[in-house]
Amino acid sequence: MLSVAFPAPSRLFRSWVPLLEASRMPKKGKAQNKETVKSSVSGSPVATDKSGCVTISVHAKPGSKQNGVTDLSAEAVGVAIAAPPSDGEANAELCRYLSKVLEVKKSEVVLEKGGKSREKLVKILAPLTPDEVLEKLRKEAAS
Repeated sequence: MLSVAFPAPSRLFRSWVPLLEASRMPKKGKAQNKETVKSSVSGSPVATDKSGCVTISVHAKPGSKQNGVTDLSAEAVGVAIAAPPSDGEANAELCRYLSKVLEVKKSEVVLEKGGKSREKLVKILAPLTPDEVLEKLRKEAAS
């Protein structure tokens, strides 16, 4: 019979802890995740990120009867979506609707964050300013 001697569990664990700590990914805190820079309009859900693209903070309301911009607050743009919140249908409809409102191609409206949340961040790849985007959203909310 072959006998193998293993180190005590506590010694083994202590030898692996530094390796585990070194291999962990750093946590993303608020200080490390500052990707957006506020636009010239203070208290606005529309901003510009580091790459110069316009971003919109959206509070999605899926399952509505029709698409529409319901409200504009300092935190987010409320958007009603006429699609169920399943299989990404509401996300696709949100991007399609925002492309229509902002008069840009569908491929120029990208869901950046919040695929499974009501709080979303949408990036506009078209050459628009935050002020132009905000004006178009206000016009849509008024109609």
